[in-house]
Amino acid sequence: MKKLIALVLFALSPLVAQASGGSECGELPHCLHAPVNSQDTASLQTGAKLFLSYCAGCHSAKYIRYERMAKDLQIDPKLVEEYMLFAGDKIGDQITSRTPVNDQAKWFGAPPPDLSLETRLRSPNWVYSYLLSFYPDETRPYGVNNKVFKDVAMPHVMADLEADLKPEEYKQAVGDLVNFMSYMGDPVKNERENLGVWVLIFLFILLIPVWFLNKEYWKDIK
Repeated sequence: MKKLIALVLFALSPLVAQASGGSECGELPHCLHAPVNSQDTASLQTGAKLFLSYCAGCHSAKYIRYERMAKDLQIDPKLVEEYMLFAGDKIGDQITSRTPVNDQAKWFGAPPPDLSLETRLRSPNWVYSYLLSFYPDETRPYGVNNKVFKDVAMPHVMADLEADLKPEEYKQAVGDLVNFMSYMGDPVKNERENLGVWVLIFLFILLIPVWFLNKEYWKDIK
């Protein structure tokens, strides 16, 4: 009986942690809350477009394939093939960087990391805060620095987009990008959470007969 109750509490623990609203940034002083919503298909689609436009030139996402992305994000595969694939890519391929790794190492000092699991490594809040924290710094090679990652080698690749949009629009665009990156790090999240609801319902239903069975078994034992 105690084991069953412990199992139910263990299954509920992620929901309790999410409801508590704890920060994922740890000791980071400049922390913003990322608007991550795995159910927002429109946001994920926009984020995919931004990732392929601004990130995939240097960064790979080798743990996700175009075909899987199209299916999960409800994007017509024909549109993916026409507008999202780089020259020579096929829809069944992984998302890979367009720039040779050796060249990137020369330009930036080290090759940019794969971003498939970046939000799991750093947290969505960290990535969101980082992307919104570039500022002009003439002492740096690319003329920018970052409040979250001081002296980072990466240039502000979304500077043109930021200049074209209003501040709130730009924050929304970055939020969509981080939302997509969070999806890449956990593409089965929705499926897992839906299954988890049914598991919890089953456990609660099972708890009733187990409770009475336990009571009946121990009634003559003092």
